[in-house]
Amino acid sequence: MVRDAKINVHHLTRVEGHGDIVAEIRDGRLEDVKFAVVEAPRFFECFLQGHSYEEVVHIAPRICGICSVSHKSAALKATESALSVEVSRQTRLLRLLAFNGEVIGSHILHAYFLALPDFFDAPSVFPLVQTHKDSVLRGMRLKRLGYDICEVVAGRHTHPVGMIVGGFTCVHSEDDLIALRERIVQGLEDMKETVRLYKSITIPQFERETEYVSLTHPDRYPFYEGAIHSSEGRTISTSDYRTAIREYVVPHSTAKHAKWNRREYMVGALARVNNNFKLLSPTARQAARDLGLEVPCHNPFMNTVAQVVESMHCLEDCVDLIDEMLSHGLVARDESVRVVPRAGVGIGVVEAPRGILFHEYGYDDDGVCIAANHVIPTAQNLANLEADMREYVPQILHGTEEHITHQLEMLVRAYDPCISCSTHVVHLTVR
Repeated sequence: MVRDAKINVHHLTRVEGHGDIVAEIRDGRLEDVKFAVVEAPRFFECFLQGHSYEEVVHIAPRICGICSVSHKSAALKATESALSVEVSRQTRLLRLLAFNGEVIGSHILHAYFLALPDFFDAPSVFPLVQTHKDSVLRGMRLKRLGYDICEVVAGRHTHPVGMIVGGFTCVHSEDDLIALRERIVQGLEDMKETVRLYKSITIPQFERETEYVSLTHPDRYPFYEGAIHSSEGRTISTSDYRTAIREYVVPHSTAKHAKWNRREYMVGALARVNNNFKLLSPTARQAARDLGLEVPCHNPFMNTVAQVVESMHCLEDCVDLIDEMLSHGLVARDESVRVVPRAGVGIGVVEAPRGILFHEYGYDDDGVCIAANHVIPTAQNLANLEADMREYVPQILHGTEEHITHQLEMLVRAYDPCISCSTHVVHLTVR
């Protein structure tokens, strides 16, 4: 049993961005533990001000290279709300398709290349190329498929240029959708093998009951639209998000923390599955059961399993979306609508792969941004992560210091943090 130790993991590996794990154990008791985000603050909320609405939705996805479609979608929804723009049904379906592609690509990146090495006691994915080559190749195929879905719809995944206020810059091809559908159907077979792979993996056993926050929707699994729901039994309109989501600053982090009904809450795949299990596709629900994911689930390590389940759902939903669009036929005139600048405030809320994401913009009469606010999933998770760490460490003190360190690293990675886009704590006034 470890009685005295100072754990300091400087720049945790296999996560996006820079974060440190700091823990102190004294006389067999946990004295302190925290996850410190150490990146310099980024100033998107400040430097978006003064830009036109067209530039805002083009710059906003640069907040994150992994979740570009999510940030683009949130920015578009906020801007279209502010400017009273109604998009066509076809545009909405295409955006849903692109969103699914991003979720697949991001989840597979984490499940195969960031988290999977932990379960095979490997320092990275590279040793798995020798020991589990088929799994690595499968992960690469699925990740490529997710990115290609985004490319067909939006021109590319990273910082998608084809999505604009009111629609798209391009006219989509039915032949491209048909070819994409064939690849997605093939991808479902790879997804079934992914479920079998994760069924063979031992997930650490740790539970801590907490609050789960996500979108919810009466008709479909809510990545792109819905109301804000807490597992504490509260549901509010997205327009009222400021009345519930309360951000605050802590001294050890350049990213804000957040709370709602409790002192902390969790967002992301596990939160969505807990709050919306019945809205998953039948195959995804069966995958959850096969993987031992029963709701409500309070084990944060199961977040990766929830990502696998959601990936299965997204692939099936892609097939349904393409079939729906093909049955109606793609109409060129529905690809975009006329936009007239006007003053207004709009809020866009989506479920990025790592959790619920908020964009809010205010525009003047000329459609120039005068105010911006972003609430990032990873920042919302930080307080809950630290609460998990405080409860988990006393349960693993029987191991060596190296074991405790590795378990803490696994716990942080289970949240799949996207650290860079969470760092924005400095308030500036533009004159």
